[in-house]
Amino acid sequence: MNWQNKQVLVAGLGGSGVSMIAFLQGQGAAVSAYDAKLSAERETQLKQRFPGLPCYTGRLNDALQGVEILALSPGISERTPEIAAFKQAGGRVLGDIEILAGLLAQQSGKIIAITGSNGKTTVTSLAGYLCEQCGLDTVVAGNIGTPVLEAYMQRGGRPADVWVLELSSFQLENTDHLNADAAAVLNISEDHLDRYDDLLDYAHAKDKIFRGSGVQVLNADDVMCRAMRRSGREVKWFSLAQPADYWVEGGSGRLKAGNNDLLAAADIPLQGLHNAANVLAALALCEAVGLPRTELLKHVQTFKGLPHRVEKVGEKNGVVFIDDSKGTNVGATEAAIAGLQSPLVLIAGGQGKGQDFTPLRAALHNKARAVLLIGADAPKIEADLQGCGVPLEHCHTLQAAVRRAYEIAQSGDIVLLSPACASFDMFQGYAHRAQVFVEAFEAL
Repeated sequence: MNWQNKQVLVAGLGGSGVSMIAFLQGQGAAVSAYDAKLSAERETQLKQRFPGLPCYTGRLNDALQGVEILALSPGISERTPEIAAFKQAGGRVLGDIEILAGLLAQQSGKIIAITGSNGKTTVTSLAGYLCEQCGLDTVVAGNIGTPVLEAYMQRGGRPADVWVLELSSFQLENTDHLNADAAAVLNISEDHLDRYDDLLDYAHAKDKIFRGSGVQVLNADDVMCRAMRRSGREVKWFSLAQPADYWVEGGSGRLKAGNNDLLAAADIPLQGLHNAANVLAALALCEAVGLPRTELLKHVQTFKGLPHRVEKVGEKNGVVFIDDSKGTNVGATEAAIAGLQSPLVLIAGGQGKGQDFTPLRAALHNKARAVLLIGADAPKIEADLQGCGVPLEHCHTLQAAVRRAYEIAQSGDIVLLSPACASFDMFQGYAHRAQVFVEAFEAL
């Protein structure tokens, strides 16, 4: 797209927003900026970096006057009445992923795109790692940390062999032309229901990752994913429950591709059965862009995994402590519990984002000695789990919950921090929550 002299408003001034300002100014667009909560200090910072940048706060409508294109950060829903009216009047709304799609359409590199309620950061990191280890010039960006346009500008427009993108439903809402060579929806479970009408509405946003003609990688065990199959497209299925293109043979614990043996689940350095599914998805994506299986299987066994995703932090008197602070929704916590074989004490709670916690009842059955509840939505979780046959206790702090969990646990058990909630009621983010957990463990 030719951005020269286009009147563009960038709304939302976090990492994605700032990268859009930098990119669009560099392309000659007339850029202004908006944030509903723009502090004087933040405005000063922005104007130091972008001299003369018009900045707006308060009413979005005032900022939209004379604007042709609204470049939206993922944190803002385009269903906001002012934005819906702007579109109705012929204004164009897009985000950084759609801008990147236009740039990559002019280059020859491959695109691997990954979304899902759970596991997407692990699969993105693993797929990126495998591409790098196989010798490809690889960019890993998106929801995983580096905004995509920042990554693009860092390269000075130099093409990459492959872009590996983690995409949230928010980023996909206004992404229409990505056309990934291989794309995956790993699973769909309740998340962000404070933004979407219902689970189906949320799934529709995820499904936009398949716009284009590339290979679809889908979870055969997930009813929503099964419904995303598109006719005339190559589909690769992965499963923990049944034979598929990529699957785990129940009795043997072997990962397989059709009838071909790949490796033992025990040879994967990642904890938990759900990570076997993540490995299968990453293998499917990497093979779909032409990487050789023998190389991939060799490198899978050297991938260390991610901090705060079912990560063992230590052991005391036979009790293992596992940090899954990045488990910020019910599906993630369900997967973490299901993937661990030992009896456990679960620490959960925080900001629940409107979720239903009842699916945890089945996951906890015959597995948990107790659930210790923290944070703002502890009463809601307690109400949803009441009568599930597992003792429920409230703790005022995470430190208190760690001490209580250690009292309850027996040698051979696991203490699992997997909150199923966002962290901002008590912490600066999930990494801060993990840090407090680790410090409380070390203080035992």
